[in-house]
Amino acid sequence: QVQLVESGGRLVPPGGSLRLSCAASGLTFRTYTMGWFRQAPGKEREFVAGISYSGRSTNYADSVKGRFTISRDNVKNTVYLQMNSLKPEDTAVYYCAAVRWGEPTTTASDYRSWGQGTQVTVSS
Repeated sequence: QVQLVESGGRLVPPGGSLRLSCAASGLTFRTYTMGWFRQAPGKEREFVAGISYSGRSTNYADSVKGRFTISRDNVKNTVYLQMNSLKPEDTAVYYCAAVRWGEPTTTASDYRSWGQGTQVTVSS
């Protein structure tokens, strides 16, 4: 059974940085494409960033390009989201998602496994 556990979310001031982690178990991690999505109150879940199973391909939402970086460690079975220059509009619950093989798509329904989420709040 695939299990994804996010961590690292907290309250951070505007302009600050944060690194989220997603630890995966119950899967052959190196064969899974990983994604980060977020959902703010009253809004739909939206794609943030994705990384292919090989790590050679990444994809970002326009709203985070140049500020966020996704990476993975196939030895630690963990995917990371480094978030810099945070803005209040980045406030949301951030979810990790996984799908076997494939490119990092922006569509939530393409991903088969999800974590429980971690809260990121950007506020002074």
